[in-house]
Amino acid sequence: MKSTTAFFALLALACAAFAADEKPAPPQNFTYRITGLFSPDRETMLRTALEKMPNVKLVSVDFEHAEGVFSYVPAVAFKDTKPEDITKRFDELIRNATHHTLGIASLITTPHDKLTRIEIPVIGLDCQACALGTYEAIYKIDGVAAATVDYKEG
Repeated sequence: MKSTTAFFALLALACAAFAADEKPAPPQNFTYRITGLFSPDRETMLRTALEKMPNVKLVSVDFEHAEGVFSYVPAVAFKDTKPEDITKRFDELIRNATHHTLGIASLITTPHDKLTRIEIPVIGLDCQACALGTYEAIYKIDGVAAATVDYKEG
């Protein structure tokens, strides 16, 4: 009985030593659309939300295309999440952290150079709430791949 217990104790130590020798996977970069990122001042809100997710880092933001590059190790940042569910889980976390102001979505499949950019001047936008209402109205229109609004520029 003692030899069996000793054997399993040694086996456990060997497994622990082997696991300690394994190098953790390096972070990878992933690009997502960021819904609600309609003006540069929203980056602060995104960074604040990511503070609640210490295993995810914001690498860069592209406001023109409403996209962001994030760096993380999927198995660490989204532990116990199936790979096909990571975008959905990431979206839930960002939405909860920003009171449903920002979200994460898959990239647009149409290349940016194939999209048509339309600028619509809007008179009377004088606050972020007005900009948000305008953004939400435009973003929900069928065929709109991305939208940005800047109330300071109209």
